Amino acid sequence: MSGNQSESVQDLTSENTDLNEQSSVAENSTTVGKSEEASIDESDLSIPEQIPTADDPTSRVNKKDLTGAGFTLDEFAALLSKYDYNFKPGDIVNGTVFALESKGAMIDIGAKTAAFMPMQEVSINRVEGLSDVLQPSEVREFFIMSEENEDGQLSLSIRRIEYQRAWERVRQLQKEDATIYSEVFATNRGGALVRVEGLRGFIPGSHISTRKPKEELVADFLPLKFLEVDEERNRLVLSHRRALVERKMNRLEVGEVVVGAVRGIKPYGAFIDIGGVSGLLHISEISHEHIETPHSVLNVNDQMKVMIIDLDAERGRISLSTKALEPEPGDMLTDPQKVFDKAEEMAARYKQMLLEQAEEGEDPIAVMNI
Repeated sequence: MSGNQSESVQDLTSENTDLNEQSSVAENSTTVGKSEEASIDESDLSIPEQIPTADDPTSRVNKKDLTGAGFTLDEFAALLSKYDYNFKPGDIVNGTVFALESKGAMIDIGAKTAAFMPMQEVSINRVEGLSDVLQPSEVREFFIMSEENEDGQLSLSIRRIEYQRAWERVRQLQKEDATIYSEVFATNRGGALVRVEGLRGFIPGSHISTRKPKEELVADFLPLKFLEVDEERNRLVLSHRRALVERKMNRLEVGEVVVGAVRGIKPYGAFIDIGGVSGLLHISEISHEHIETPHSVLNVNDQMKVMIIDLDAERGRISLSTKALEPEPGDMLTDPQKVFDKAEEMAARYKQMLLEQAEEGEDPIAVMNI
């Protein structure tokens, strides 16, 4: 045989040897597998009569084992509510101050982006700086003024909350007919300006009752009563005169004689200052005799005695009379001093007449106009 043939026979012999070895290994493996199968209990291979499915609750872990393992629906809803970003203009929310800047404050209200409160919205009152009202990390209520801007930022206000609550407060004060004290911060041709609960209020000149020139009232604290409280029209009107009249009325009574001074004369009568408040002596109450004008009988700064014939606390008016003090009709025209000298005597008679008429069931006001 040639050399090449001899090499081929050897290769085949080698391949056969490898195959025999692989066959022997396979047989040994099969023998081991059979031995292991023989050691397994045949009952372990039996198929259960009922095979649980995924829908079978008995195939799951007992529910008691899940207690505390997750959220209930209510708990989940409560958790989601903490991250509710559906903020609307007009809402009042709690927020935390985390930065004070020159133009305003940055507030965390739980939104995606920090909200901003402009400087002019920090208070209903004038303040020098943000630190006068806010402190870092302070938690308080804020009013949402507008929708999110293009950066997803909301605008907030404290002033709007104070404004709403201020109107609620003054409405309650008006309902209680309370007397308040407020400082005049400015005057104009029409009257004086004050602040009540942070709101701007106006005192008409006709309701300012003081001997001071109006311009000198700035920085004075005045007792005031409410005349008009109208949030829709932003009108807050007050009366100094009413407050003084009420105070004075607490010490006055109908039929009482008081000393006063003529402070002003009009075609319809004269205004008499009686201890800091003004009463009206109507032209029809000066004398039983007809007179053309109060100027024919009275002069500004005249000192005189008058009798109180009506106290109107609601309108802040005191009505006066000298006619009721005349011993004889027309005495105020011919002898005013006689009227003043006998004023107390005539007033006592007048009171007695009123009592008698009241006991008989007649209207005292009608009697006073006789």
